Amino acid sequence: MADKGFHDGELVVQRRAGVAALASRLGAAMLTVPDLSGGASRFLADRDFAVITARDGDHRLWTSPLFAQPGFLDAHDRQLTSHAAPDRGDPLHGLVADQPVGLIAIEFATRRRLRVNGTLTHADPDGLQITVDQAFGNCPRYIQQRDLVHTARAESDTVLRADALGAEDVALITHADTFFLGTVHPTRGADTSHRGGPAGFVRVEGGQLWWPDYPGNNMFNSLGNLEVDNTAALLFVDFDSGASLALSGTAAVEWNIPGGRGDDGGTGRRVRFTVESVVSGHRLGVRSTPARPSPHNPPTT
Repeated sequence: MADKGFHDGELVVQRRAGVAALASRLGAAMLTVPDLSGGASRFLADRDFAVITARDGDHRLWTSPLFAQPGFLDAHDRQLTSHAAPDRGDPLHGLVADQPVGLIAIEFATRRRLRVNGTLTHADPDGLQITVDQAFGNCPRYIQQRDLVHTARAESDTVLRADALGAEDVALITHADTFFLGTVHPTRGADTSHRGGPAGFVRVEGGQLWWPDYPGNNMFNSLGNLEVDNTAALLFVDFDSGASLALSGTAAVEWNIPGGRGDDGGTGRRVRFTVESVVSGHRLGVRSTPARPSPHNPPTT
């Protein structure tokens, strides 16, 4: 990656939030040339769940799950190999190489996560190859603790595609305590981030979604991307049934007076997502034990 440091959108959001000085101290360590050997490689090798953001053949952005037995992620130096690819029925099935991608690997049980961004250099039904430009961990706040369990996949899914949310989609969203957000930047590429909170922290109004932005690491990678390019994708997973819900559309950051109704995190920020395309009904071979809520979850207001 030729350009270093925070990009223009991240800097705008950091300044508006009043955290530019704090973010600059983090950036020096977290945006260096990545090396996925050592601890990062071991963390990735032990994972069985990851999420990737990329574009489909029609150039639409999606965020999709990768779920397989531990060992499916193999990393060394600046190369990450996934021995799994998006399933049939997933909007990113048949993923095309030579494009920016963002991946997050997460261990719910210990509330650990690692974000890996780079270029997809090879893709086939058996796996993916990524040359990595950025790799950094995030704090454990807002990750709901749960243990994932592998289950038999449904032999045939009834995958539905639509341009608006249905009643079952709304129910899944409003009961979710976790989702994944995919964003892009024209020169820095794609990124996938985790969002968590108490069930109901994502609201649905008039076919749009919004959620309060909680205090975080002050880097504003996702919100900074949205400042420059409003393209976005969301992934929800019902960990009771294994059902997934993928949304593609646009998102914008809304700035309000801190402490108002719905400002659960007290930041005065929320993100509003406009739905353009929906893929539902694809079921993963994954369930989980009942979630233990993060102690950092703020109450909904």
